[in-house]
Amino acid sequence: QVQLVESGGGLVQAGGSLRLSCVASGLTFSSYAMAWFRQTPGKEREFVAAISRFGGTTYRADSVKGRFTISRDNAKNTVYLQMNSLKPEDTAVYYCAARVAGTTTASASEYDYWGQGTQVTVSS
Repeated sequence: QVQLVESGGGLVQAGGSLRLSCVASGLTFSSYAMAWFRQTPGKEREFVAAISRFGGTTYRADSVKGRFTISRDNAKNTVYLQMNSLKPEDTAVYYCAARVAGTTTASASEYDYWGQGTQVTVSS
């Protein structure tokens, strides 16, 4: 059974930083591309960042370029999202996703497994 478990969310002031983690189990982690998405109430899930199987390719949404960094540690079955210079508009539930195809994409429908999400709240 595949499980993705996010952690690291919380409340932070604007300009602050958080690091999200997502630990995967029940799959061969290095075979999967990984991504982070976010969602606010009443809106569609929004792509944030993705990383290829061995980390050679990363892809970020324009809204987070220069502020967020995605990375992975295949030995720990973990993908990270380092978020710096946070803004109130970054407030959302952040989800980790895995794609068996191994290549990165910003399309949520192309990901096979999802975590339950972790709340990030940025106060002004």
